[in-house]
Parts: sequence; C-alpha cells; structure tokens
Amino acid sequence: MIPRYSRPAMTAIWSPESRFRIWFEIEAHATTALSEIGVVPKEAADKVWEKGRDAVFDVARIDAIEAVTKHDVIAFLTHLSEIVGPEARFVHQGMTSSDVLDTCLNVQLVRAADILIADVDALLAALKRRALEHKLTPTIGRSHGIHAEPVTFGLKLAQAYAEFARNRTRLVLAREEIATCAISGAVGTFANIDPRVEAYVAEKMGLTVEPVSTQVIPRDRHAMFFATLGVVASSLERLAIEVRHLQRTEVLEAEEFFSEGQKGSSAMPHKRNPVLTENVTGLTRMVRAYALPAMENVALWHERDISHSSVERMIGPDSTVTLDFALARMTGVIDKLLIYPAQMQKNLDRLGGLVHSQRVLLALTQAGVSREDAYRLVQRNAMPVWRGEGDFLALLKGDAEVTAALSPEQIEECFDLGYHFKHVDTIFSRVFGDG
Repeated sequence: MIPRYSRPAMTAIWSPESRFRIWFEIEAHATTALSEIGVVPKEAADKVWEKGRDAVFDVARIDAIEAVTKHDVIAFLTHLSEIVGPEARFVHQGMTSSDVLDTCLNVQLVRAADILIADVDALLAALKRRALEHKLTPTIGRSHGIHAEPVTFGLKLAQAYAEFARNRTRLVLAREEIATCAISGAVGTFANIDPRVEAYVAEKMGLTVEPVSTQVIPRDRHAMFFATLGVVASSLERLAIEVRHLQRTEVLEAEEFFSEGQKGSSAMPHKRNPVLTENVTGLTRMVRAYALPAMENVALWHERDISHSSVERMIGPDSTVTLDFALARMTGVIDKLLIYPAQMQKNLDRLGGLVHSQRVLLALTQAGVSREDAYRLVQRNAMPVWRGEGDFLALLKGDAEVTAALSPEQIEECFDLGYHFKHVDTIFSRVFGDG
C-alpha cells in the first residue's frame, strides 16, 4: 500500500492490529461454540473472551515469535496464550491455520466491499446531480474521435451513471460471493471439529458457511471478487479518459477544477493539466493487474497448498485500497468539474452544420430520392465544408438536385438542434427513474 494513494478507513482494514483482532474473534467464537457442544469447558471459553476482548495484541511480540516459529498463526496463538493464560490450551481445538486465515481474509474483503459500495454510491450521487444539471446542455457526440451528431452533456453523464449502477450491483454480488467462512479442519473433513462450530463462527462474523472447503476456501470466489474490482476500475478509466479528452486545449468543453495556488508545470506557468484523471487512469491499470494473479490462485494442489498466500497478502490490500482511492478521486473530479456550455456550442458549430448530414439524408429518402443518390448529394455538399469551403446549409440550398426534392424550409428544418434531444427525457427516465 502506498500512503499517497490510500485512505484511512480502507487501510485500517488491512493493518496488523485489525488482522489480529479478527483472528482473535474467530478463535474466541470457535472456542465458545466448542464449549456449547461440550468439547471445552465453558469457563475456559469465558476466560478467552475476558482476557482477549479488550487486549492490545503486541504486533512486535508476534513478529518476534514468528521469527522463531516461521509460522504466523502459531506465533499469534503463542502470544494469545501469554494474554489468556492456561485456558488458552482450549483455543484452536481441531482447527487448522487456513480456518483462521481464510475466514479472516473474507471478513476483510467483505468490509472492503462495503467501503467500495459506499464509494460507488457517492460517485453515483455526483454523476446524477451533474447529469440533471446539464440534461439539455448541447454538445457534440463523437465517434472515432470525430464529430458525429449532437448529444447533451447530461447524456454523457447519464451513461456513466448507468454503468456505475451496474458496477454497484456487481460489487454487491462480489461481496456475497466472498462472504463465506470455513472452520472445517485439516483437509476440510470436520474430522476434529464439529460443523456446528463453523456455523456459529459464520453467524458471528457476518458470513455464511462454505458448502465444501478443502482446508481452504475455493479461490474461484476470490477470482470473481478481484475480477469485479477490475471491471469497476475499467469503468473508472473510461470516465477519466472522457474528462481528459474534453480538457484538451483544442476541445476544452470541460476541465478539472483548478484551485487557487495550484501549479500545472514546473516549467510552464500557464499549464492546467488533467492530473487527477491521469492519476485515476494509472491507478486503474494496477487494479486490473491484480485480477490475473487472483485467477491463477484458483489452481491449488490437491486439498491445499500455500502458493496463493503471498499473492493475496499483496493483492488484497493493494487492490481495495487503490480502487477506494481512485473512486473517491473521481467523485471529487465530477463533483467539481468545470463545464463550459459556450465552448460546447462553439465546437458544435465548428463544422458549419455538417453534424446534421444524416437528417438531410433521411429527408431526401423520405422525399423519394434513392438512398444511394441521397448519400451522394449530401456527401457532395459536405466535403467542401469539411475542407473549410463554405456553409453546409447554403450549399444544400444552392444544389439544384437537392432543392428539386426539398424546399428551402424543409432543408432548414433539418438543422434544428432540438430535434436530437426529443428523447432525452425517455433516456433519463430509464436511467434515473421517473422520480
């Protein structure tokens, strides 16, 4: 985790203190469950909670023990016995390390998912507010980077809103996918621990039981989780690139907020660069990169191996922390985005009316001209305008073949900008609902 791209709530989930606290809760709940079915004394389970509930686990002490044992869970249990006393011998009865590690990881991923879902909610709110603000602000739609036909800036933002609404659903499903608990013992057979213990711990930790675990929770769940983060990141990049393109000097239809005292370049004092969305673009590459090793983790040897462990120690914190930061940054960009309707109109008019070419084409076909001839007539008048030689409307009115099919009034009608926005309400209703 890089502090520059981290936020406190998410990083706290992955701190050693949080991890050891979750380990303790898993072990203590399991001990309580064992006491309820008569495997360990109730007094011992009570003492574990009494001594450990408010204990501050010494990370340095655990690390020192692990330096000798070369085993993190054993190091933790040794330290826990120092806190609890003799009753600690009843902790971890019938359990294996993966019961603790896998259940803890899933608790952390569930908590991370909750933050990410809240992040997406904040971005959705910003997108909706700005979309409604610019619902009918005309701008040019582009295909292949080239002027196509008019749209509204609100429609651009509505598209992003719909995409992130889908991403929210994906995150909810990913959270559900990863929210499982395994307390099944060595090779997952429950030979030395009752399945009722797993059910108890799962309920207490806000998880569901893993139907069948082979000492480890199946990693297809994790692959799906991290792949979902990659999809969300890709949507973030799409939105970031849109802002970056719109901020280009030759376009300048929208721009990241530039604060008082902000500097754009160490060499060129005039620069106002899209640094936030460029940063988001870079961060999303990292989040996507973490999806591949998660998929490679699915193929473990037999009932269990440890090849996934080092991977997850990295991608768990790094992917969630990075995506959390990127989502928050993009929310700030949209919330404070500077939008320039006058420049949008200027760009709309830049091609001298060529953006209405399809409307003229359709009008000619409706007037009885074949599609092939209509296309030829429109293109014949469009190309000079493309080269900067005249006005499209004037050229069409001066073309005898065109005016033989359409009156001047009918040609002018094809240049009505509002024609392109007649279904904006319908689209907004589909995206945002009728409310």
